[in-house]
Amino acid sequence: MDWIDLLQWPAMVVTVIAAWLIGSLQPGRRFVGFCCFLLSNLLWVIWGWHAEAWALITLQVCLALMNLRGVKKNDAPAQPEPDTPRA
Repeated sequence: MDWIDLLQWPAMVVTVIAAWLIGSLQPGRRFVGFCCFLLSNLLWVIWGWHAEAWALITLQVCLALMNLRGVKKNDAPAQPEPDTPRA
């Protein structure tokens, strides 16, 4: 077995840790969670390239962009929700 085949396991572990941290109410922990997600995106892309899993690579690039958005929104102060008329 090639060492890169084993890369899927740390990628999976980092993804699970990231998901756990994102659920935190503390912005610092959420930031670490987003950083973990970005690391997992990179690990999955490396593994996907080796496995020629092009759909997985495309998914990870899209998820990385969403994670960067999450980092930005996590840093911004919370905005109150606008009042919406009720029917």
